[in-house]
Order: sequence, then structure tokens, then C-alpha cells
Amino acid sequence: MTAHVAEPEPSVPPMPERTPKALLRAIAQHTPELLPDFDAHWKWAIADAYDVGPVPAFMARWWGEYALARDPRLDAHVRDLEHRAAYECIDIAEAKALLEAAAKIHYRVRDLEPGE
Repeated sequence: MTAHVAEPEPSVPPMPERTPKALLRAIAQHTPELLPDFDAHWKWAIADAYDVGPVPAFMARWWGEYALARDPRLDAHVRDLEHRAAYECIDIAEAKALLEAAAKIHYRVRDLEPGE
């Protein structure tokens, strides 16, 4: 009988500094699939703006997006909760519970600090 060697767990990269440039570098390096949407949103909401008012909302959204996408297992879990609520639940209470569980994760990852 041979021993099965477990595959090493992929490490989740730490959160970057909380600046648009640092977040952009982290996305480009670890989750490049987010780049087209990040760039399009930046160009629409920030690049042509005459003030920096929209930057905090932009950072909050993309901080959370990156925090999930950098951890494939957590991202898959959240997407599964959302999918089940939208397409598989017949009971409204169950769908609501699934969406609340996904929302808690979305809010939790937005509170991550740089380096976490």
C-alpha cells in the first residue's frame, strides 16, 4: 500500500496596502481575471472625475472583490451560496439565509487589513 502525498495548499496572498496603485498591482499579479472590470470601472468612475469623492466607494468594492478572488476556495463558496439562493431554492427563507451567509462573508473581507 502506498502513501498518498497530499497536494500542498495554495497560499492565499496577503492583502496589499490600501491604495489604488497597490490594489491594482495585487490584482495584476494574483487575480488578473479581474483586471478588465477593474480598469473599466476605474476609467468610468475615477479617471475622468474632477474630484476624489468616488475613490473610497471604488476601493471598498474592489478591496472586497480582490479579497475573495485571491482565495479560490472562499470565492467558490460564496459563489455557490449565491447560485443556490438564485437557482436552486424553492423556499424563500432558505434563499434568504444563503444570501445572508454570502453577505456576511462579503462584509467580513472588506474589513481585512493590509497584510492579512
